[in-house]
Amino acid sequence: MPKFQEANTEILGCSGDGVEAQAKFKTKYKLNFHLLADTEFQAIEAYGARRMKSFLGKSFLGIVRMSFWIGPDGTIRKVWDSVTPKGHAAEVLAAIQEEESAAVPTGAR
Repeated sequence: MPKFQEANTEILGCSGDGVEAQAKFKTKYKLNFHLLADTEFQAIEAYGARRMKSFLGKSFLGIVRMSFWIGPDGTIRKVWDSVTPKGHAAEVLAAIQEEESAAVPTGAR
C-alpha cells in the first residue's frame, strides 16, 4: 500500500455484497483498502463486470474479478480482465510506475 500511496493511487474494491458481508471479508483477508457495496449492480454492470459464467456445465450471471486503472481525469487507462489476486497488485503497480517513468522528461530523472 505505501508504494501505491507514493504513486498517488487510491485502491477501491467493489462487489455485490452488502456492507456487513464486506466488513467480514475485509477483516478475514486483512484488506487495507475501501470496499464499495453495489448490491443493485449499477457500477458493476456499467463497468462490464457482470457477465454470464459457467460452472459444472451450468450457466449463471456472475461477477468477473476485474481491475480498472482510472486516471486523475476520470478516463480508464487500463483494464485487467479476469484477474487472479495473487501477484496482481504488483502487476498494477508496475503499470502505474511505468507510465509515471515515461511521463518524466529524460533530463529530470
